[in-house]
Amino acid sequence: MKTSIRNKLIVLLLLITILPFGTSIIITYFYTKETLKDQVVQENSNLLYQGKVNLENYINELDGLTLSLYNNPDFLNFIKAPNKENNYTTIETMKNVVQTILYAEDTIKGVQINFADENKAISASRRTTVIFSDRRIRSNQKAFTNAKHSPFNMYIEPSEAKDVGSSPIITIHRALTNIPSSEVLAYISLEISPRKIVDLSQNLYNRDTEEFYIISSNGELIYHSNNEPANVKQKWIEKIQESDQEKGTLEWKDDSFNGVMMYDQMESSTGGWFLVKRVPYTTLYESALNVTKINIMFGVIGLCLVILSTLFVSFKITSPIRILVQNIKEVEKGNMKVQFKSLGNDEIGVLGDRFKQMIEKINHLINREFKLEIENKTNQLKVLQSQINPHFLYNALQSIGTIALKNKVPQIYSLITYLSKIMRYGMDMDEDIVPLHKEISYTKAFLLLQKERFGENLEYSIEVGKEVEEVLVPKMILQPIIENYFKHGFDIREGIGQMNLSCQKEGSQLLIQIKDNGVGVSERRLKEIYQNFQEGNLKRNGEQTNIGLKNVYVRLKLYYGKIATLQLNNQKEGGLLVTMGLPISMEGGKNEGNHN
Repeated sequence: MKTSIRNKLIVLLLLITILPFGTSIIITYFYTKETLKDQVVQENSNLLYQGKVNLENYINELDGLTLSLYNNPDFLNFIKAPNKENNYTTIETMKNVVQTILYAEDTIKGVQINFADENKAISASRRTTVIFSDRRIRSNQKAFTNAKHSPFNMYIEPSEAKDVGSSPIITIHRALTNIPSSEVLAYISLEISPRKIVDLSQNLYNRDTEEFYIISSNGELIYHSNNEPANVKQKWIEKIQESDQEKGTLEWKDDSFNGVMMYDQMESSTGGWFLVKRVPYTTLYESALNVTKINIMFGVIGLCLVILSTLFVSFKITSPIRILVQNIKEVEKGNMKVQFKSLGNDEIGVLGDRFKQMIEKINHLINREFKLEIENKTNQLKVLQSQINPHFLYNALQSIGTIALKNKVPQIYSLITYLSKIMRYGMDMDEDIVPLHKEISYTKAFLLLQKERFGENLEYSIEVGKEVEEVLVPKMILQPIIENYFKHGFDIREGIGQMNLSCQKEGSQLLIQIKDNGVGVSERRLKEIYQNFQEGNLKRNGEQTNIGLKNVYVRLKLYYGKIATLQLNNQKEGGLLVTMGLPISMEGGKNEGNHN
């Protein structure tokens, strides 16, 4: 395993296939799992909300029947004084009222009116006529009390069987008050078949995989999709009742259920029932499991194909490599004439061809080794010679200056000294960055030689602030600009030639200005110079004016990048003004080579 690239390749290809694919399956499963969970919760929450709206509308319709009694003055007068209003017309009116409510809805199975202060009651059902009784129905006293203390004067009693063998019913109790006072005059009770509630509920869940409950605000079961006894009190019901939210989700896990519950509470005016839907995790994550199974199936198929491909590729790749290894071993032994047939047209074949070409080049380079060694020694001699010549030149100039002093010609000695200083400064290759005072000293020597040459026809001035004398600047940055004046502007001036050099601190920059009284530069030529700066090259057929300027511009950009500036302006009184702006802190040429 440690030495065979073939085995490593097989293992590597298997790992880079199995690990990402396995990780992808796991991530896909958990992502799909959570996505499906959120989707199912959202869909069921919307479904519960729609079911809640339908049930609220249904309860409001039934409640509206009881509220319609307030619109009947004859009925109100009768319940206020049932003993006074006992004639035939009043009794018929009461019968009509009760029968109207009884047959207003198919689900209403019975109507009862119990007077609050009298032992009287009126009742009717689908199987009997309207019955006037001198006794109140005591079994409903608790429900009447709940209705009386309800802020809506209404209480819904959960479904239960009134008689043995009968179907369960839901009873809506309303306390009829003597408006505007809160005095209760009577209680009306509507016995409702839960058939419509069952029909509305069955559209809210899947019978095979889900459970659905309607629970009263007191925790009593109004409806349930399984056969649980109505009096069973479960812990999850208490948990939902304790919640201060009207709707939400609850994850539950116990011996009877393991999954997610979604609930939504109806308005208090319609009973405040909780609609609860329970979805087990097995149903919730069934789709995610199916997707995972499909991924695993394709993964197994893909893995088999990868194994076959890995074996083929590994043998295809490693066989030519082994041939190359054998030839490399021959080269190590000193046999530089190894040959082998073509290894193919693919990358390995190209590698084999390049290997043979490399061996040929190595043989050729070995033959040139002695020539290169001789040339190297020759170059070393030239370097030594270039180091000797400047010293010889400086010594010769010093000897000439000494002879000039002996012959009492100090002017020649001064000129020789200036020339020596210029040559020594220019030929010193060890310094690229120098303090400004060295550059100024070199410039003074240059101008003194020019002054000696032109005499009274040249005047110059140099102004340097003491605070900038130690500022580091690129070496020989001033001389090319000054020399341009003597090449192109001095001979065609008007009057005495004037040159002014100023170096001052301005903010965080060193401001260098070089002014002359030449003829300046035409606008067309000035535009060409700036364009030449941007193009980064010198035109072969261009004037020589901008060679020194170009050199300065390139060096400034090399050392400082965009931080440094170089501007050329024609003066109103004539002549050219060259302005350079350099940063005060150069940090010893730290920026060199970082800019184009």
